[in-house]
Amino acid sequence: MAKDFAPWSAETAQGIKTDPVDSNIDVKQQVVPALTVGTINAKTGEWTGVLESDTAFLIDAIHEAVGNGGEVLSPQAQPDFIDMTGYTKIYIAIKPSNAGNVAIKAVMGPSDKYFANLQPVNAGENLRGSNPSATGNAISDLFSNAAESLTADVWNIFIIGATNNELIDQKLLQFKITNNSGGPSNIQFAYLRVV
Repeated sequence: MAKDFAPWSAETAQGIKTDPVDSNIDVKQQVVPALTVGTINAKTGEWTGVLESDTAFLIDAIHEAVGNGGEVLSPQAQPDFIDMTGYTKIYIAIKPSNAGNVAIKAVMGPSDKYFANLQPVNAGENLRGSNPSATGNAISDLFSNAAESLTADVWNIFIIGATNNELIDQKLLQFKITNNSGGPSNIQFAYLRVV
């Protein structure tokens, strides 16, 4: 049943048509993908892309014949110093040629590089801060493992930050690896960051 306007209504007085209108409206239905690829900072105008987890380990060059008690820093060179900005966890992998213990510590990168806008930095020293895994809110080492037993000639893989996000948003990050295997060892390092 069609609905008409009353002959005395304002619509009729304005000449609005009272014929019934087909209630079906053709709407173009189309699925369009939308990608959020970043944001633009309103103050600086700088674009920041959406961060994704690394898809593969970044592998550092081999440290050759590291003597017992010897220390190496990995990754060894720019641009590979680790920037954890926006990442919550990191997998590290160590492949020694000699089985035995190593000490692993998260340390500040080289003093000739900038930490944000600061230079020089206390290079090679343990990263310290409020560590959720430490007792209370005292300043302590963010990641320091005195003895980790490694198998020779395979990648020994560890995750850091799985529960406490110790290294979240850290800049200019390196790992100090001390060979305590009892003899010389080639040491290779790799890492993979996770959002």
